[in-house]
Amino acid sequence: MRIGIDAGGTFTDFIVLHDDGRLDSLKIRSNPRAPYEVILAGIARATTGLRKAADVVHGSTVATNALLERKGVRTAFVATGGFEDLLLIGRQNRRELYNLTPAPELPIVPRELSFGVEERVLYDGTVEMPAQPPSLAALREALAAAQVESVAICLLHGYRNPANERAVAEALAGLGCYLCASHEISPEFREFERASTTAINAYVGPLMDRYLGALEAGSSHRLSILQSNGGYLTAREARRHAVRTVLSGPAGGLIAATHMARLSGFAKILAFDMGGTSTDVSLAEGAPHETTEAAIDGMPVRVPMLDIHTVGAGGGSIARVDAGGLLRVGPESAGSEPGPACYGAGQEATVTDAHVVLGRIAAEQFLGGAMRIEPALAEAAVARVAAALNLPLLAAAEGIVKVANANMDRAIRAVSVERGYDPRDFALVAFGGGGGLHACELAAQLEIRTVIVPRFAEGLSALGMLLADCVRDYSAAALGETNLEPIFRRLERDARRDTPGAQLLRTADLRYAGQSYEINVPWDNAAARFHREHQRLYGYATPERAVETVTLRVRARRATPQPEFGKPARTASALQTRRIYIGGRWRNVPVVPRHSKTLAKPLAGPLLIPDYGATTLVLSGWSARVDRTGNLVYCK
Repeated sequence: MRIGIDAGGTFTDFIVLHDDGRLDSLKIRSNPRAPYEVILAGIARATTGLRKAADVVHGSTVATNALLERKGVRTAFVATGGFEDLLLIGRQNRRELYNLTPAPELPIVPRELSFGVEERVLYDGTVEMPAQPPSLAALREALAAAQVESVAICLLHGYRNPANERAVAEALAGLGCYLCASHEISPEFREFERASTTAINAYVGPLMDRYLGALEAGSSHRLSILQSNGGYLTAREARRHAVRTVLSGPAGGLIAATHMARLSGFAKILAFDMGGTSTDVSLAEGAPHETTEAAIDGMPVRVPMLDIHTVGAGGGSIARVDAGGLLRVGPESAGSEPGPACYGAGQEATVTDAHVVLGRIAAEQFLGGAMRIEPALAEAAVARVAAALNLPLLAAAEGIVKVANANMDRAIRAVSVERGYDPRDFALVAFGGGGGLHACELAAQLEIRTVIVPRFAEGLSALGMLLADCVRDYSAAALGETNLEPIFRRLERDARRDTPGAQLLRTADLRYAGQSYEINVPWDNAAARFHREHQRLYGYATPERAVETVTLRVRARRATPQPEFGKPARTASALQTRRIYIGGRWRNVPVVPRHSKTLAKPLAGPLLIPDYGATTLVLSGWSARVDRTGNLVYCK
């Protein structure tokens, strides 16, 4: 048995692949105070009667939430003497270009916990000054007095020669702190990005270590963690490289969306994952796009990641009226506790409450009837927003949905139009608990003519855990190097040691001499590939200019056997209708369960298609059917 788990802010999803090929899904309310308890409870339910260990692949939000909420551990930063302010200075980029008094960003390591050590490594790796024993002794004493739990070590040019970083780590080994050095976390060119990545790893690493320890102690099953690059690694490795898991849940969704769309014959997709707390959007052309220049809450993360854009617009996003009298939706979320008002404990109106008021989510259908919702509580919460706006109840509910759509529309344009892609060339793959309710309206706004709501849409990120391969990435700085083959061979030697039997892929980050940004291309015929990609991205190429190799990369990938998706089970169902508010008036629309035989052929909208944990709204002018793979496809 294999189990994929995605722990979201509102629900935790489980997809179970039985040894006979059957796939089951399970959805449990998340517990933000003790997330591992929900994981263990779900695993226990899935493995009842199982006599051997299962393989569990888990997408964790522990590192992400700790970073965004600034709830990591007390962390110290150790730099070369004179560079203690590296994290605070950062880059001179301004996110708010026209704000003359921007609010200072809250650092994860305060200035008083940044320390310097006397040492110096030159740009070519020459050790000009070894780490000085008196300085190391003073550093050790200062860290002991500061009572830090974790230490990030990032010395000047440590990526080129890690000797001094190792000396610092050895000197601090007896303190009982969680230690991580930049040459282990991100051995790459650019001091600030390397320091930021190492500091983030130190900040969230102890939390991930304790979380995974609790999971392993409470279960005898084999545990792996999905990385932000879309491949999984062992729990032991994740304890040391927590920074590689900051987007693991959304990465699982993109992996599964790409796979399921391919089964239906679509290679070019815009993935739209609307969960309870946020919405994740991304673009794929046969395979997901990747980046090594991502940032989380403004902090650079210099490790390979799938290129995913996140906005605070989910089913639990709170609707409010701001000081100027305008309706706002998100980024604050009601989360799992208290949750949307219709769940019974929350007081604030959310996007989910708006859909309940509009009749699009029925009280008896949520999670197959296993979880009741309260329409009266949803109406009361939305009524308070309506009163503040001086609008009728239904107009306010429609307004909440429209504002949420606008937020998500901007996010989709950010990964498509703003990067030179025409959304009309792509199919929109909508999933997550709320994706199907918004996909039709978003597609119409973007002039997209095909929408796919995949099988297991409500838990697609968990399905992605089962589809992911075992992947490990290795990198080394190469700027100024003339003999690159020995560097590649060293990386490949490490890859074969860590992942026996894996396929190895060489790539490199290249740039024109003098540029301050790079493009990653496969190593085979790298220069020609670089010119072509530069032309595509920036509209020009200058092949006569010298090309520099900045970073060499090796990826080790060991493929995972893919589950078979048989034909969907279809059953006869009696025709039902539901009264919903759509297009400014109440209408009786057909309600067709996703497993109904009626959807074997195209069915014209408007209609509602309920499923376990999710509902799809198909508008007039669209026709929908469930294809042979079990995906719901509707076209304009």
